Amino acid sequence: MATHNLIRILISVLPVAIFLLALVFLDSYKLVRLRAVLLTVAVGFIVAFACTFVNNTLIELLDLERTGYARYVAPLVEEIFKASYIIFLIRAKRVGFMVDAAICGFALGAGFAVVENVLLLGSLSESGILTWIVRGFGTAVMHSGATALFGIVSKSLSDRYASGWGWVFLPGLLMAILIHSAYNHFFISPELSAVSIVVGLPLIMLVVFQQSERALQKWLGVGFDTDSELLRMITTGSIAETPVGAYLMSLKDKFPGEVVADMLCLLQLHLELSIRAKGMLLMREAGHEVPVDPEIREKFAELRYLEKSIGKTGRLTILPFLRWSSRDLWQLYMLKKK
Repeated sequence: MATHNLIRILISVLPVAIFLLALVFLDSYKLVRLRAVLLTVAVGFIVAFACTFVNNTLIELLDLERTGYARYVAPLVEEIFKASYIIFLIRAKRVGFMVDAAICGFALGAGFAVVENVLLLGSLSESGILTWIVRGFGTAVMHSGATALFGIVSKSLSDRYASGWGWVFLPGLLMAILIHSAYNHFFISPELSAVSIVVGLPLIMLVVFQQSERALQKWLGVGFDTDSELLRMITTGSIAETPVGAYLMSLKDKFPGEVVADMLCLLQLHLELSIRAKGMLLMREAGHEVPVDPEIREKFAELRYLEKSIGKTGRLTILPFLRWSSRDLWQLYMLKKK
């Protein structure tokens, strides 16, 4: 019996595991580190246990048959729980591009599916191998794919509408819930449902990877050149001849001289870290691993000191030159985690 159960688990887990490894391998810039992927899988484990408890409680409270609950309530509960961690990653600026969100979403869904299949061993102990093949290629991939699509849509909308923090997550969540619910209805046979998931999801992921890599290449090229030129002007002392320098000089009437000096130092340090992060990505894309710089922690400590020194008003004053977009914040987070 133990051997049969192990075979069933392997059949139900291997498809998402192989798919997840393929996504990590296809990420040429290594935007999501393996440690972050494994952490997200572990979060998926926790989410699965939490959903199991909530689902069992709601079934008793609502007095619903399990079939009806699986079609209409479980998708709502499970997709909201799975989406919560992806929302945290996006809002915390820990993902910079759609491919990051796709990998993290798939990893979380994979962890969720593993626990769900293990917990179902008891109730499906008499089922044949075909059932577990469907669960592996269909249900498990559906869980992973739905959360990955949520991440893709949410990241795309959050980049376009930076101020729309509430509603930008609703379209992706609605899409994940509908996919989950439709799959549980089995409008077509379970076998055909599994085939459609396995065929359709790779095509969607391929398009996402292509678009994300084009966006990353464009951002790297434009951002690297702009940051390098501005840093050159600061270090050579020619910044005063530019609109940026003129703007900083005009602040002397509003802020003490030492605060304006700290503003310039903050701008210079931010540019140095930004260029270093972009260079690290370019090295990764070329297949080279960048060694850890022992000075990074000191530079981030200095960055925090300068931010505190100039205060909130000072940071808002020079905000246009710091370019604190979600991707700029993400690159600093990525560099700090090295």
